[in-house]
Order: sequence, then C-alpha cells, then structure tokens
Amino acid sequence: MKRPAFHFLTLLILILTSLDAVAQLSERKVDVYSEGVRMTGTVIHLQALEGRKLPALILSHGWGGTAALLRPQAERFAQAGYFVLVFDYRGWGESDARWVRDESASGANARRELREVVDPLDQATDLFNAVHWLMGEPMVDVKHVGLWGTSFSGGLVAYVAARDPRIKAIVSQVGAFGRPRAGMTADALSRAQSDATRRARGEIGYPPPGAREIGNLRGAPVRESFLRYAPIADIASIKGCAILIIDAEKEELFDTREHGELAFQRAAEPKKRVVIPGISHYGIYGVARDQSIDLAIEWLDQYLKGAM
Repeated sequence: MKRPAFHFLTLLILILTSLDAVAQLSERKVDVYSEGVRMTGTVIHLQALEGRKLPALILSHGWGGTAALLRPQAERFAQAGYFVLVFDYRGWGESDARWVRDESASGANARRELREVVDPLDQATDLFNAVHWLMGEPMVDVKHVGLWGTSFSGGLVAYVAARDPRIKAIVSQVGAFGRPRAGMTADALSRAQSDATRRARGEIGYPPPGAREIGNLRGAPVRESFLRYAPIADIASIKGCAILIIDAEKEELFDTREHGELAFQRAAEPKKRVVIPGISHYGIYGVARDQSIDLAIEWLDQYLKGAM
C-alpha cells in the first residue's frame, strides 16, 4: 500500500472509531422543576451501562453561559462511566423563567419573563432541585453523587454541598467563591441595600435580559441576593465531601488568593488544588479543557467510584 493511501486509511479508521465512541452514548432531554418553573436538562450515559446503578454528576454553567456550552465536558464524563445531568438555570438557555412585573409597561397585568439575570440564591435553588430530581433516577446510585461547576457555578457547587450532605464530591474550576457581606466595599453594600429597598417598594424592576453590568459578562446581577451569598464562608462546613479546586495561573476576573486559594485553605480533607500554569480564566475552556477534565475524572474516580 502506498504511504498516502495508508495515512488516509488510518485517518479514516480513527474518525470512524471516534464516531462509534460518541454513538455509544445514550441521551435524553428531561424536565426539572424548580419552584414550579420548568428547567431543561439533558442526561447522558454510556449505552453499554444501561440499567446499571451509576455514580452521578451534575454539571452547571457559569455566569452568562448555557448548558449547551458544556457538551464536551458532559460527553467526556459520560464516557468515563458517569450518569451526567447538565441543565440550564431558570431564565437561561432552553429553560423557562419565572414571571415578574414589567416596569416598562402599563396596566395591572403587565408582566415579563425574568431572563438572563444572575441571582445566586435562585441559581442555588435550581441546583438543589437538580439534585432532588437526580435522586429519583433509577440508574443513579444516590450514595455517589457529585457536582461540577465552572466559574460562577464553581462557588455555587460549594454553597450547595455545604447544605446537602448527599453530595460526596465537588469539582470547582476557575470558581468564584463570593464575598461575605462584611467584606463588601461601602459602595457595593450601599447599592445592594438600595436596590433591595427600591425593588421591595416597586420603584425599580429587574435588569433587562442579558444586560452587561459586570465587565463584559452577559447577565446583570440581582445585587441584593449577593448580600446572603458567600460560599467562601461556607466552605469550612462541607463535611464528607471530596473537594477539587482547579484555578488558572493568570486569572484575570478575580483574585484567586481570595477565592480558590482561600477556599482550599478553609476546606476539610479530602481536598486538592491545582493551578494550571500559563492560562487565564477562559483558557480552561480552550487549551486547558482536556487537562481540566482529566483532573476532574481522576478525582471523581477516586472519591465517587472508589467508594463504591
């Protein structure tokens, strides 16, 4: 066989093998309800493991993201033998949203969907309800459930794990762990409290969908909710849960000394922190994506599968 033809055949075999591997995945759309609002999720697992009890993993997207962006991670975790649920928070992606008064319209029935805003307490509630939903799946080993969160959700998974002892492992990559009320600047505290008062009195509504108030991040914050949200203060109360923190060496969105590094210091064992050299925040989704997934699978295999 001539060498060019041999190389072509080899490449074709590799492509077909890869397609076959993807074809072995089973997936279905599911509805998860959070305070009566339908969230859209997808569950993925290996077809060869159909009907077996599997360790389970919930994937949650970051600030301004959607579940669709986590498809590569979901497939890798499923290929590794996990029952994977990936979902959109309320008001994001394909999920429905709750309805609020429309301050720009007149009339007693003027309402709109609350879409593409960032409310950490709402999103934490959504993640709790995703856990509750997962507990009813016949293929899920309910004693071996983990959470994987990226960026803003890297803090949310810690917030939830601190309050739900059924979570046995978490992975927080490039995670933002919030700031306690006492650590807020005077300006931030004043604005949050002012928004809370004015919204409670009907003087202001919620931000428009996809507004950009924090740098170039899509989705404006519901500021008063951040007054009661600080995973960095919760991390020490997480018990019986293995914690992996993955940070970017050149993180530009926040100071990792006040987030991943401090969270690691406060966390109980078993714990591990890895700083990936040479990358900024968004490098975790590009050049370091496979590395970060490999780190997560190694950790989860040890603390979710290893305990089975």
